[in-house]
Amino acid sequence: MQFLYRVPGYLLLLFGGFCLSWGGLIVRSFDTSNAWEILFLRSSFFFLGVSSFLILTYKKKAFKVITKAGLPGILGGFVMSFSFIAFVFAMLNTYVANVVFIISTQTMFLAIFGYFYLKEKISLVGLVSIILAMSGITLMVGDSLSSGTLFGNLVALTIPISFSILVMVVRKNPNLDLVPAIWYASILSILYSITQVESFNFSNNDILMGFLLGVPQLTFGFICITIGTRTTRSVTVGLLMLTETLFAPLWVWLFQNEIPPQSVFIGGTIIIFAIIIKSLDKNKTIVP
Repeated sequence: MQFLYRVPGYLLLLFGGFCLSWGGLIVRSFDTSNAWEILFLRSSFFFLGVSSFLILTYKKKAFKVITKAGLPGILGGFVMSFSFIAFVFAMLNTYVANVVFIISTQTMFLAIFGYFYLKEKISLVGLVSIILAMSGITLMVGDSLSSGTLFGNLVALTIPISFSILVMVVRKNPNLDLVPAIWYASILSILYSITQVESFNFSNNDILMGFLLGVPQLTFGFICITIGTRTTRSVTVGLLMLTETLFAPLWVWLFQNEIPPQSVFIGGTIIIFAIIIKSLDKNKTIVP
């Protein structure tokens, strides 16, 4: 699996966002599992997926790579596990459209954090791309936004902040493999959720959906994101991650015949345009 470390960062991030975009469709395909049970299944398969990747990539040195990640790995794992648990609480306490919109603000948080913490300058092209992207997102989910609850919205706000902190940790340590950070996150997420699971008598369909969430969606997605972030500017990471928001309604449309409103297509087109503009920015990547 070492070949992934030679793939350009922006391609890994695009694929990572593509993988994450299947989450909504898969979650809707569960039979009877509640949010905590879904989190447990997802985290368990996530743990197995990341563990398999580390073993296949590093073989006998896998444990050494995990320990070498040190404090950055533990910190990254903690904030991401907190993000996973916050996602559940947000979904239970506010509207889905609110959560989608709030998560997409990671584009702005990444630009701000990258500027102040990593001293990454925001070019005019980058600023225009961010404004266009946020405009596109507003068009996509604006009609569905509601006030929700203050608690749910505030919890949702911790998700983009947590992800942005993970990106800062990875960007600050470009020569350190921090895939172990998401390995730690999977363990902590299992520990969080297992105490809330009412029954371990899962249906075969729910086990399959848990596998699809934990391996193709989360494992593939976050491994590519973690590796790709090492060599990609924070602003670009945020914009490329919008592919998750871009593709998610497409899968629901294709597989569940839920036709999105015209505003989704217009907003999606604007997001694509923003990503294309940023891709032409000569400052899109940094070689560590």
